[in-house]
Amino acid sequence: MEEPRYLKDSPILAEQLRQLRVAKKALRAVVHEYRVVERSKFARMRSAWCGLLELFTEGSTRFMPSLTEEEETGAPRAVPDDDPYTRWMAIHNPRESDFEAMRAEIGRFTQTPLISIIMPVYNTPEKYLRAAIDSVRQQIYPHWELCIADDNSSSRRHREVLAEYAALDPRIRIVYRAVNGHISHASNSALELATGEFVGFLDHDDVLAREALYEVANIVDRHPDADMIYSDEDKIHDDDRRTDPYFKPDWCPDSFLSRMYTCHFGVYRRSLVEAVGRLRPGFEGSQDYDLVLRLTERTTRIHHIPKILYHWRVHPASMASGESSKPYSTIAAERALNEALVRRNEPGVARSLPDRGIYVVRYEIKSPGLVNVIIPTRDHGEDVDRCLTTLFEKTTNRDFEVLLLDNGSTDPGSLAVFERWARKEKRIRIVPYDVPFNFSQINNYAVARSNGPYLLFLNNDTEIITPDWMEAMVEHAQRSTIGAVGALLLYPDGSVQHAGVVIGLGGVAGHSHKYYPGDAPGYFSALKTVNNYSAVTGACMMVRRDVFESVGGFDEKLAFAFNDVDFCLKVRQAGYQNVFLPHVRLYHYESKSRGLETTPEKQARFEREVNTMIDRWKTDVTPDPCYSPNLTLAHENFAIRL
Repeated sequence: MEEPRYLKDSPILAEQLRQLRVAKKALRAVVHEYRVVERSKFARMRSAWCGLLELFTEGSTRFMPSLTEEEETGAPRAVPDDDPYTRWMAIHNPRESDFEAMRAEIGRFTQTPLISIIMPVYNTPEKYLRAAIDSVRQQIYPHWELCIADDNSSSRRHREVLAEYAALDPRIRIVYRAVNGHISHASNSALELATGEFVGFLDHDDVLAREALYEVANIVDRHPDADMIYSDEDKIHDDDRRTDPYFKPDWCPDSFLSRMYTCHFGVYRRSLVEAVGRLRPGFEGSQDYDLVLRLTERTTRIHHIPKILYHWRVHPASMASGESSKPYSTIAAERALNEALVRRNEPGVARSLPDRGIYVVRYEIKSPGLVNVIIPTRDHGEDVDRCLTTLFEKTTNRDFEVLLLDNGSTDPGSLAVFERWARKEKRIRIVPYDVPFNFSQINNYAVARSNGPYLLFLNNDTEIITPDWMEAMVEHAQRSTIGAVGALLLYPDGSVQHAGVVIGLGGVAGHSHKYYPGDAPGYFSALKTVNNYSAVTGACMMVRRDVFESVGGFDEKLAFAFNDVDFCLKVRQAGYQNVFLPHVRLYHYESKSRGLETTPEKQARFEREVNTMIDRWKTDVTPDPCYSPNLTLAHENFAIRL
């Protein structure tokens, strides 16, 4: 067949088409291989979907060289192909026409609150100070005031610059402190000047995006009762180069106890800031962390703007440049967290972790109780033997019993293993249940025959690593705000199998950070910290009995796949938070006991359950609140979505 004329006339386009055909052929081979070797219960469709999404959407340039600007226009290329964030900015940064549209939209707002920008300053280098103030003066939204507190700067030039700007714009208000009191006292002095309904905090060497206050006002116009608003952020260098975008989740209270992720750009209702006592001296370096801990104990009206509205300055003395610049911030954060635990009547201890700015809270177990460990199996005596051996030999908690659900085992060796364990351990009950495999039905059956306050669903192909794993899970499961509690599951080679479930990956759901090294920090330390996720895997999941029963347990229409995800979404819908614990570690020899989705019957069954999840939860279009819409849904690696 002769190639079309336009391909003959365009060698570049012809080469792109040739490479696309090669990529499609390679993709078919990859999908075939994945169907054979992939062990996940999401295997049959997800791998193919992810590959197709990579080819046709986010990752298309991976297989096809794009036309450079030199080739198209002869002009120098402005966007490096190898920098995803630069490419993202080229797509998402507002253009002048967008700013004009924003100005027009402001005229239609029913709410136009005055926003007071709070900026403490002290001997700020002139170029950074000017950039910070100019970024406020250039805001698209005009209803602002900039409240500056000079913390007794010694630089004469510094004061001259401030006086210059105060003369330029009446919206700039300045107070000069007689003594240096550091950031909390200085910020409170600036707050004394504020008259706005909302206050936002800007460091003296950072920069606001031009649309920052417009986006905040837009939220207030749509949600007049908003008390707290925060945005995404990145870092800015002296050459105005922007790097390290932090695409954040919506409000996740347990993630917040692990790190101050909402920080920039934070805007708060001023009356609420006043009600909690403003910033507290003594928490310098983590004064904003302490403030938001106190604020969020009084409101749940918290909104996230998933846009980069704040540029954090990188220079040798900035917090962005390294922990050594302000090590006292860690001490202050620990104190803020521990005081918050006392206020919330959740006894425990917060301590810092080796990586900068991250913390772990270990709670006192106030509500101990029997943990029912539910392990379904059909044969697979070797897996069960390994699981039970590590369970009884390594687990430091002793208040548990095992319900081994025998789903029609026939292998004599496996039956012998079960009987040996039943004779050896009084805390093991063998519960026969010989029905066609249905994960949901089997686990619901087991729950009905257990009587402890804590239910721990555990796959037969797991192996305990962390001795205090069960206590750590009870610490969270006992909390009234918590629903399902999940663990960090590793493949035998030490790579990540499960670290929380992201809704929408591959169309339904997938495991975050899959195949990452087990000791990797993850996306902004997500593999090192306790985090809220919309779901966790049922391969190792604890939940209180009352929570389980209140949502009706597992849906027995989902016999094989996504039953744990569906359960967790019901729990979240009921108002509970699901949580992932990185310090609870197990090996998982994933899905060996059920086999692969290779037959037409299994594939059809899987597709039915996929459709059930999409119909019920709109997983293909509804953003996961615990995951940024700016991150990929084609892979499990937190790559930027292009």
